[in-house]
Amino acid sequence: MTQELIANMLGVRREGVTESALKLQKAELIQYARGHITVLDRAGLERRTCECYAVVKREYERLLPPTVAS
Repeated sequence: MTQELIANMLGVRREGVTESALKLQKAELIQYARGHITVLDRAGLERRTCECYAVVKREYERLLPPTVAS
C-alpha cells in the first residue's frame, strides 16, 4: 500500500502520511517500507487513536460479529 494510496483514502496530502508513518516507526508501533506496513504494537497504536476508533470498532463488531467455526 503506497503512501499516495493511503493519502487518497484518507483525503490528506501524501506528506502527512509520510510524517505520520515516520512518527509511528520511531515509536516502534509500525514498520513501514516499500509499500508494506507491519504492525509491531497494536495495543500501542490503539492507545494513540482518537475516541472515534473505539466507537467504529464496537459498531463493526456489533454489525459483523466474528463467526464461530463448527
